[in-house]
Amino acid sequence: MATASLQIHYKQNRLKQLRAFCHAARTGSVSAAAEKIFLSQPTVSLQIQALEREFDTILFERRGPKIKLTPEGELLFQLAEPLVEGMDKLHETFATQCGRVDQGTLNVAAGESTILYVLPEPVQYFSEQFPGIDLKLHNVTGRDGLAMLRADTVDLAVGSMLEVPDDITYRPVVTFRPTLITPRDHPLANKADVTLEEIAPYGLILPPRHLSTWRIVDLVFKQHNLNYRVTLEAGGWEVIKKYVELGLGISIVTDVCLSGGEELGRVPLDRYFPKRSYGIVLRRGKFLSPQAKSFLKVLEACFPERDTPPHQPTVGEADWDDTQLG
Repeated sequence: MATASLQIHYKQNRLKQLRAFCHAARTGSVSAAAEKIFLSQPTVSLQIQALEREFDTILFERRGPKIKLTPEGELLFQLAEPLVEGMDKLHETFATQCGRVDQGTLNVAAGESTILYVLPEPVQYFSEQFPGIDLKLHNVTGRDGLAMLRADTVDLAVGSMLEVPDDITYRPVVTFRPTLITPRDHPLANKADVTLEEIAPYGLILPPRHLSTWRIVDLVFKQHNLNYRVTLEAGGWEVIKKYVELGLGISIVTDVCLSGGEELGRVPLDRYFPKRSYGIVLRRGKFLSPQAKSFLKVLEACFPERDTPPHQPTVGEADWDDTQLG
């Protein structure tokens, strides 16, 4: 009996040690891991040291406050992460296998544009189908959203990505067109076709220059050896549309933000600018909860006819909210 008790205690400690190790590996910090799992920093350090003694190896390179996995640590992380996440999600997985995905919490990161224009229908449908699941939308920038994914603060993200880091996966679900918007009485309004040469003389209203829209516009005009003018910087598609309606300039937007009720002229610009996809952003190797899997099914069901060519990185960086990326 004493031996069995020791084995149970050992296995319980093993799970705690692996959980501490996995959180430290994800965050690159013992103190951040301790905060995440509500333990003291010395306790997490002792648990990692116990694993290192057991496996007779060094799991982390320590560089000041930051830590980095050794090759042996990388191997253990690959083996341990699905085990730890599987145990942590055991209750929810069991409920799903019993046919009950009616409880729990789902955390989704998205930028303001995605929340305003892409997610309303999927969120409404999901809430109706699974009223017992507490859905939390985190309105964050692309950089902050990736940090939340890596730290497992959120289950998944939804947005637009122009570059995909090695530790992230991106699956587009819907694509929108680049579009010139003008006041209704503008000379370019609703023309069948507009050239960059015709656009160049008019003042543009664009998001701030550190965001991807400005960089793409700048690149395309330079590729065609054309100068352009920006008469106003404005954050947020709703703000930009309003000022274009007021006649303060024209703009190049993604038509995800156009409902059809605006007092605007609109001309597609596919021949010059890349289409913009919105899709599912996950940490590579992430164990998806039943709630997350259900949300992904709803999201894809809401956009069944998706014009989503294979992802090809272009100018910019991780950016699922062009109005907020810092």
